Amino acid sequence: MYALLISEDPEETSLLSLVLQHAGLATTARAGLERALQGWSGRPADLVIVALPKPDPLAQVHRVRAETEVPLIVIVDPIPESTHYALLEAGADLVVIRPYSSRLLAAQVRALLRRARGVPVFSLPTLSIAGLTLDPATRIVEVGGHTRRLTHLEFRLLYTLMIHRGQVLPTDTIVERVWGYSGEGDRELVYGLVNRLRAKVEADPRNPRYILTVAGVGYRFGEAPSSSPPPSKNTSIEPPVGSNS
Repeated sequence: MYALLISEDPEETSLLSLVLQHAGLATTARAGLERALQGWSGRPADLVIVALPKPDPLAQVHRVRAETEVPLIVIVDPIPESTHYALLEAGADLVVIRPYSSRLLAAQVRALLRRARGVPVFSLPTLSIAGLTLDPATRIVEVGGHTRRLTHLEFRLLYTLMIHRGQVLPTDTIVERVWGYSGEGDRELVYGLVNRLRAKVEADPRNPRYILTVAGVGYRFGEAPSSSPPPSKNTSIEPPVGSNS
């Protein structure tokens, strides 16, 4: 397994790299958040640790969650309880206050990874609706004779919309189902992810057939033509939050 460590302090980077090694993870360390996330699609990690001195850890959490739903640990100097609460609500899985125990942190990392594995996505049913087929085992979508591999977030969004076919899902609900935390105030996350997904599944992203906007409410999956086959059975299964299979 592989961890992405984002830290600007050489001493703390060395310490955290050792912690991750003891937890059984190979590690890549980067000094800047944007630089670290630029290569995410080419090599996604199983865990992200952000240990930056900048004064706005909440913005850092939002930035990571715009890219991925993998377990996220944020390491900060002492903060008020209200900030700690806000970081957890924004999507951090663990907030670690300096100074911290490296032995305890290694155990917490292992616990997070055990929980994240959860139900494997290969146990979810393949969905086929309106000429679009989604295979959870590979995260490959087939539509119009073409196949595209989806990111974890793109897969979770499309799967969520497909299993709730016929329903309009509010934006906040989508954030909860896709990212796994409270979605209030995170409409831009959904908007950006919808645009990326449309670019992969729609013949004309500006005139979408599948990922439809319901103004002022949220999004829904497009209705299938009457000649299309019915959706797969057992589509009430939710994709597991945090799964990285």
